[in-house]
Amino acid sequence: MPLSRSESRRKMKDTRRKRQRRSLIATLIVGGGLIGGMGGWMLFGGGNEFLGDKGLLPGWIADTNKGGAEGVVDGAGNEGAPNSDNSGAKGEEGKNVDQPDATAPQQAETDAPAATTLPASGEGDGNAVSDGEAVTMSFVGDMLPGEYLYPLMKQHGFDYPYRNALLYLSEPDITAGNLELPITLGGTPIEGTPYVYKGHPEVLPSIKDAGFDVLSLANNHAMDQGAEGMLDTIRYLKEADLGYMGTGSNDKEAFEPHYVEAKGLRVAFVGLSRVIPYTELKADRHTPGIAETYDTTRAVAAIKHAEENADLVVVMAHWGEDLADKPVDYQKSNARTYIDAGADLVIGAHPHVLQGFEMYKGKWIAYSLGNFIFSAYPKGTGAETGILDASCNKKGDCELKFNPMIVIQGQPTPLEGDAAATLLDRLTSISFGARLEQDGRLVAQ
Repeated sequence: MPLSRSESRRKMKDTRRKRQRRSLIATLIVGGGLIGGMGGWMLFGGGNEFLGDKGLLPGWIADTNKGGAEGVVDGAGNEGAPNSDNSGAKGEEGKNVDQPDATAPQQAETDAPAATTLPASGEGDGNAVSDGEAVTMSFVGDMLPGEYLYPLMKQHGFDYPYRNALLYLSEPDITAGNLELPITLGGTPIEGTPYVYKGHPEVLPSIKDAGFDVLSLANNHAMDQGAEGMLDTIRYLKEADLGYMGTGSNDKEAFEPHYVEAKGLRVAFVGLSRVIPYTELKADRHTPGIAETYDTTRAVAAIKHAEENADLVVVMAHWGEDLADKPVDYQKSNARTYIDAGADLVIGAHPHVLQGFEMYKGKWIAYSLGNFIFSAYPKGTGAETGILDASCNKKGDCELKFNPMIVIQGQPTPLEGDAAATLLDRLTSISFGARLEQDGRLVAQ
């Protein structure tokens, strides 16, 4: 008897999980002891000061995030200081790095016990999930699997960036992130923007093996290598069995939701960008491009279409200002518009730092999940990251939990103890009517 799509997906996840386990034992023992034993690692002074700059980290640990990559490093740890981008008329993060062709190294098979990383049931806080079976999802922010990380990936393997976070990525039914570069061997670099990115198809199998199922392409770098590069990206993602949304050969394709079935529920993912370098890069009836949301008319139509064809609707939005840890006005208004149109969960990216959370009409908004796989040696708030877990039922009620992490030499690494508590408290301070408990659960106030 053939497997259903949901059963097949779970079987694939289980297979990937088994492949990851053996090498994770050593990684987690070493990494867990390091992070857990450092106590007040992430205390801040003046809001953005990394502990290593205050002399409170062991010297060799502090040094790991102080160099090793060429190029300018800004205060958030992005090689090449981002420009403030309120209009979407400029690019941001760093210099272009050419990537040589190469063969992906062999990756270790693993066999360690799976970790439980998803949120526990709520305890009367107004966002408990108990009405029927829930689908579990995890989300990360910006992913740039190449460029600044490419030398480390070539040296250690293309799975290198994900190793410390594998159990968090592989456990959920669905894992999603924002792919911040085109995947192509050709293309024509866009002109007039300071930072132009390009990724090699060889990085995709490791993304799939890490547990990712869906990647949003709706961002300001989707067309960095022109229409050819964007269409190549779609082709390579299909070949790698990775779902995508947010770009296409016309506006119908770009705004079309991506559907995933899990736990008997159908989840729709809609990718939208409020940051696009040029008007000409917006997808239109006969024009390949990006699903834009400067005017929310087409975004609202896409969300309503998704709601009619799915049990749950997730909007992944690219928006906001670089390095700002609070959303600008349009982020808040757009998020509400998406929810009013039928979105059950709104996940943001682009500012390159974490922003807070808010609940609106019983639906959660994560304004920015920061950088997940991006810089090799980030600093300050640019090093803060995490994985957001969501457990959602058929009625669209979601319970969220944020797993705090810090990027060390290009690897998102779980935080524990005082370091985790400090980051969770900071996120509470920049959230709106919401707080994060010490276990990372989000609670509406």
